[in-house]
Amino acid sequence: MGPLVRACLYPLLPPGEGWSNSRLDWKQMQELVAGILRAMGYRTVVSQPGADRGVDIFASPDGLGLQDPRIFVEVKHRTGSAMSSKEIRAFLGGRKPGDKCLYVSTGGFTKDAHYEADRASVPVTLLTLSTLRKLLIDHYDALDGETRALVPLKRFYWPVV
Repeated sequence: MGPLVRACLYPLLPPGEGWSNSRLDWKQMQELVAGILRAMGYRTVVSQPGADRGVDIFASPDGLGLQDPRIFVEVKHRTGSAMSSKEIRAFLGGRKPGDKCLYVSTGGFTKDAHYEADRASVPVTLLTLSTLRKLLIDHYDALDGETRALVPLKRFYWPVV
């Protein structure tokens, strides 16, 4: 026998207004990604605005980079602008063996960018907006208050018929 009740998280937004990535600016999007990584058990350091040498967020179990995995994250919040292989190569340029990389693009990735990521010598995961939304839902209960405030959701239940 299956569950009698299903649960769902729903955005707490004014009537008629749906959640989209355009509600967040670039800095808030970085904070959202860092918050999701923290909810997954990592400690994060978010780069200050300005030249960040291609790393917006650094994550590791200890927050110092002394424990593996060491995750370097680039966040591009550009709706309608897919990242190309050029951006992936630039991001991976300074990485060393043992590093793990995460490239988040709300505008998606070109076919060549996927090819570049697949053949890279350093592991890199390309994360799209839809995957980011799934991670947000999956880890929402473990998010800190500041991250929840960026995308406030409410859980509701309905009977399974």
